[in-house]
Amino acid sequence: MAQELAGLTRFPLARRGFVVSGLISGFTLATTVVHAQAIHTDATGLVAGAVNISTDEGELPAYFARPEGEGPFPTVLVVEEIFGVHEYIKDVCRRLAKSGYLAVATEYYARIGDLSKMTDAGAIVRDVISHEPDDTLMRDMDSTAAWARGNHGNPQKLAVIGFCRGGRAVWLYAAHNASLKAAVAFYGPVNTPATPIQPHNALDIAAQIKCPLLGMYGGKDPSIAVSDVEKAERIAKDAGRTVEIVIYPDAGHGFHADYRPSYNAHDAQDGWARALAWFQKYDA
Repeated sequence: MAQELAGLTRFPLARRGFVVSGLISGFTLATTVVHAQAIHTDATGLVAGAVNISTDEGELPAYFARPEGEGPFPTVLVVEEIFGVHEYIKDVCRRLAKSGYLAVATEYYARIGDLSKMTDAGAIVRDVISHEPDDTLMRDMDSTAAWARGNHGNPQKLAVIGFCRGGRAVWLYAAHNASLKAAVAFYGPVNTPATPIQPHNALDIAAQIKCPLLGMYGGKDPSIAVSDVEKAERIAKDAGRTVEIVIYPDAGHGFHADYRPSYNAHDAQDGWARALAWFQKYDA
């Protein structure tokens, strides 16, 4: 677990600067100064807010943003980090909405725990994330896509984007949903250990992805080996799948997360531009 969590710290979000203590999973405790998000996207010209997503196992809370008007709008499912649908993920939804998309981020782990009240990344993975069956996650993502179809989304233009653990979900969902037009994974782990309820990782299913997938990774990420990412790319391409992997040599884990010290403005901006271009290229 320590390898998977390397470089991850839970930083609560705020409009102003604040101080947070705690590294993860037995690492030495330290105090880190974290400032307000580098990027804040307003909701001018958007319809945005909280919503409940109906699933096979009850409702899940979510946040959505879309342009004003009836649409239908191309849709992007936004998959959270392990820290839940906090302000950074909501801002990502608004950024996408400003580019013309209906973006929706569901709290996929809400049945198991309230991530907004958890601060230790090791405990989050051990007590919450590891208890979510991949089959359930895939069905919940299907339910989110169904909600979008009924709420101004264009079912012919469906894409997915995810960050950190959400990047892993992107790989899995790209192999699960044949309706996807495009997928983007920001530093999603590709070589997670198998468990009875999470039996496959990206390496296992890379040959089965059903849409073009863009993956962006940090060369200095201690939790995701570049060799594993390159192996996933090779498996997918050998099977005739469309995959593009971008390695940012100077970036670590979470380089797009603009509320954390790991934020790398240059690489985050480049990665975001690549993500939008990927969606446009494949008509998502």
